Amino acid sequence: MKFVVIGADAAGMSAASRAKRSRPEMEITVLEKTRDVSYSA
Repeated sequence: MKFVVIGADAAGMSAASRAKRSRPEMEITVLEKTRDVSYSA
């Protein structure tokens, strides 16, 4: 299964993290238009 997150802000990174914890086999891609990623999630 594949999961795409658009936006690497706190909500996007939290969604990616939660998806990976619930299904470790899932392939997750995070798309962000800027160079900076949120580390608060």
